[in-house]
Amino acid sequence: METTLIIIVAIIPVWLIVAFLLSKEMSIERTIIINKPRNQVFEFLKLTKNQDQFSVWNRTDPEMKKDYRGTDGTVGFVYSWNSSTNKNVGAGEQETTHIEENKKIEYEVRFIRPMQQVAKCAFVLKAVTPSQTLVQWAFYGHTHYPLNVLKFVFAKMLGRDLEKSLKDLKVLLEKI
Repeated sequence: METTLIIIVAIIPVWLIVAFLLSKEMSIERTIIINKPRNQVFEFLKLTKNQDQFSVWNRTDPEMKKDYRGTDGTVGFVYSWNSSTNKNVGAGEQETTHIEENKKIEYEVRFIRPMQQVAKCAFVLKAVTPSQTLVQWAFYGHTHYPLNVLKFVFAKMLGRDLEKSLKDLKVLLEKI
């Protein structure tokens, strides 16, 4: 017991110093090539409600309450969610903040539960060929001190979810 206490007392200051020195910013980006023209991919992605068909997070709790404000596919559209059955899904909202036709869709995501956090997300589309589109899904956020020591774990988990969602998007769009 005494040895365990000494180890804990020794680790805490090291953790706090490392956390102080590490950046608190987190940036995760994943890409995939979809065998569809860029304008078709863009028209699908600009509708936030379509994320229900490919986003890992939107499909985690089929019973979560969803609300929509504004016109989907336009700047200012807000999608909010609230899960009472899955604490990992929590509650929050996503607002479309910028649309650049056939090129980019940006969002601000405001998490309320399980922790308050604000992040920026974007879909960036580039034509590889007339019938192929590179889709990049980017997530930019801030991790709070001293949890920023764990940002590499968060980034790995989030990156895995982005990859799975993009693979599901590819399968979905290439069937259409």
